Parts: sequence; structure tokens; C-alpha cells
Amino acid sequence: MIGKGKSISQTSASISYGWNQEKGAEVILRQHLIGDKPSEISKEFKTIQDMNSRCKKNTMSFIISPTISDGKKLQAKDLHEITKRFMDQMKLGERQAIAFVHQDKQHKHIHLYVNRIDFNGKAYNDSFVGKKSQLAAERVAEEMKLTTVKQVQLEKEFNQREIRAEIKRRHDLSMKQFRPKSFDEYIKAMETNGVKVIPSINNQNKLQGFRFEFDGHNLKGSEVNRKMSILNIGKELNKNPNAEFFKAKNNQVKLLGRTVELTPNLALKITKTVIKKVIDLGMGI
Repeated sequence: MIGKGKSISQTSASISYGWNQEKGAEVILRQHLIGDKPSEISKEFKTIQDMNSRCKKNTMSFIISPTISDGKKLQAKDLHEITKRFMDQMKLGERQAIAFVHQDKQHKHIHLYVNRIDFNGKAYNDSFVGKKSQLAAERVAEEMKLTTVKQVQLEKEFNQREIRAEIKRRHDLSMKQFRPKSFDEYIKAMETNGVKVIPSINNQNKLQGFRFEFDGHNLKGSEVNRKMSILNIGKELNKNPNAEFFKAKNNQVKLLGRTVELTPNLALKITKTVIKKVIDLGMGI
């Protein structure tokens, strides 16, 4: 569950957005308020806010977002409980507040508006309110046994580890199975094994690197594995007999039907591996 918060000055417009029926809005919490329209609620807020003329951003706006899977299971009473606990964690106390759930998208989420001015005319301290909102949402999620941001991040990291390992495995398979002699052949070999290789070409038509697209993930070569940078792929291709880097002119290579240039730094490093290969062959002879 994610929590976001900030102080705002546009109370009426924000509450009108929260109460938007087109988004399937439903009131899940109402505290110290009697109005039935956004304009009426805003006037009630303003009555208290007039007690503190120095505070300009006098309404607190929060968004509380459970994960998609949690949201599907949560009923109105559960969302009410989440909101109440969130307010307790934020130490908002006895203030005017109204909250709506939006269900127009797959991702169910709560919009909470709280009067920053209490009944004594004192303004709520909004220092680091964004960070406090996230921590409050984390604590509520833990209390109610819902998915926390940390759990989502861990799951994402685990999935990415699996994806990176699978792309690397298919890279190794492509090298062994097809023994490509150029970047162009390498791209086609990877495509045959289910991985889309996307060249990164700058405005000067210079090849800078590769991105790898697989199972909805799009990663740089260095993110997949340090051995899958474009330089290391070039070195690995050069191990094959008759590698086409020997035939490259002016640092140019053929790539997906077009001619592109290698960046000077990349060309220099690959050239060094080519020279070393020639020397090694000569010594072997």
C-alpha cells in the first residue's frame, strides 16, 4: 500500500474531484461534516479555516493506494478502517475530514481530504508530510495484513532476478547455437530464442549499446549481466572465426538493414581485441 500527502489551497476543486461520480466515487468516511455537496463541504472547511488567516495551504490532501490484488478484496468497511487508521498514524486528531474511494480504474484507491486547521485554529505541521504519509500507509498495511511497499519491491526485485537470469541463459544459448559473427546475426539469433534486442543509436547514428526486451521487461545489457554490455558482446563475437569486425570500415557495421557507426571508444576497444586475436593467430602459426 502506498500513501501520498501534501498541503493544498484549492479545497473546493479538490473535493469536487474526489466526489466525481464518473470515477465511481463513494464516500467511505465523513468526520465533523454534514454537507452533501462539494460546495457545502468546502464552506464548512472554510468556516474553521477562517480562524487561521496566516495559513494559505489549509487543506491536507492524501491518496492511499492498496495494491491491485488487495483492492479487489477490500469492501467499503475495510476502506473506512484503512482511512481511520491512516489518520491515527498521521496524528490528525479531531478534524473535519472526508474520504472517497475511486473505482473507475482497476486500481482502487482512496482520496482523503482533511482540514489542516483544527477547532482551536491551529495548523497541522506539514513538514515531511509526503514521507510521513508513506510510513503511515506502511504501518496500516502491516496492521491489516495487507501488502506493503517493501513487499512489492522485494517481489519486483525477485522477478527481475529471474528475468535477468533467463535473458542471460538465452544469450548463452544463442552464442552456442548460432555462433553469430556480427551484431546483426546476434540480434537475429536472440530473436529466434524469444528475446528482442533493441539497438541504442544516438543522433549521430552511432551505436551505443543494446536493450533487451523479454516478458514485459526492458533492460539495458549491463542491467542484465555485466558480460552483456555491447563491448563484451563484441569481444565474444570476435571469438568466432571470420568475425565481421575484421571487415568493418570506418568503424561501420551493418545492423538491421542499415549501416551505423560504433562510438570511438567502443571501436577502439573492439579494435584492440581484433589486433590481439590476429597476434594470437600469428603466434599459433
